[in-house]
Amino acid sequence: MSKKCYVCGKGPSTGNHVSHSNKKTKRRWKPNLQRVKIEIDGQIKRVRVCTDCLKSGKVVRAI
Repeated sequence: MSKKCYVCGKGPSTGNHVSHSNKKTKRRWKPNLQRVKIEIDGQIKRVRVCTDCLKSGKVVRAI
């Protein structure tokens, strides 16, 4: 299952761990995804949505 938001498409971003000696190694920031049931075209589906989309009201949860 992909680490991507169903609504906005937000995915993992990359960067570096930087140590005190300024040595750099790769790291990833993953989005905060939640599995929620939403209604799509009259059908209820379970999808992964980031918390930013949930809080902003871009997605309405199905009951």
